[in-house]
Amino acid sequence: METAKNSAASTLILEMKDRVAFLTLNRPEKRNALSRQLLTELEAALARLEHDSNVLVVVIGAKGPVFCSGHDLSEMTGCSETQYRHLFKQCSNVMLSLRRLPQPVIARVQGMATAAGCQLVAACDLAIAAENATFATPGIKIGLFCTTPMVPLVRAIPGKPALEMLLTGEPISAQRALELGLVNRVVPKDNLDEAVMHMMQLIQRSSPAVIRLGKAAFYGQKNLDESSAYEQANEIMVNNALMADAQEGIEAFLQKRSPTWRY
Repeated sequence: METAKNSAASTLILEMKDRVAFLTLNRPEKRNALSRQLLTELEAALARLEHDSNVLVVVIGAKGPVFCSGHDLSEMTGCSETQYRHLFKQCSNVMLSLRRLPQPVIARVQGMATAAGCQLVAACDLAIAAENATFATPGIKIGLFCTTPMVPLVRAIPGKPALEMLLTGEPISAQRALELGLVNRVVPKDNLDEAVMHMMQLIQRSSPAVIRLGKAAFYGQKNLDESSAYEQANEIMVNNALMADAQEGIEAFLQKRSPTWRY
């Protein structure tokens, strides 16, 4: 595995292996809270990966027992309006970058994910959780409603359970998160890496160009009315059908052979 050069004080580890980028939150002693430094490093890493056509999948994980506890509250006392505005804007930009990233992003959730940590899971395209993981938006308990974590949360799960999480701050189990659609799989903790690898392999067997097109198409039509969504999807299907990989895939199917994708 190739590891990007990180300083000793780095709060994020970037590693490359078999065309997969592994981003690991590296503040276990602070429950992987999203400090300004960590958000800055995430911004830089995602900007780098966006233009790296060699990377097919991105996996976001964390060191230690906690996936992410949200914003670093020690940095949030006594700030000015400008400082608060910049902090929440920066965090929102990171979450939006995950959506805009051409590659599918898988959250590897080994433990608790709260507030902006729950937001991070919801903002990823796919999520696989250990059965001991929990999810919560507990800001209401300290007088800070989880308004920005709410944005991807209500796009991932139904409104009433989302509002219950937001209004009560109570955690939900990994199994409940699976039932609601916040995560795709729940597995024993010892099987977490195996489950993430299996999901990666399922994605990697398809055309990288079509995967990128499909992710962009999914989010592009999601909030359109049905007629507009069809109009947009029709154009994308035409462009997709004209691609070399689509022609190769159709021919391979008809000839009963495995396709050879252009990388």
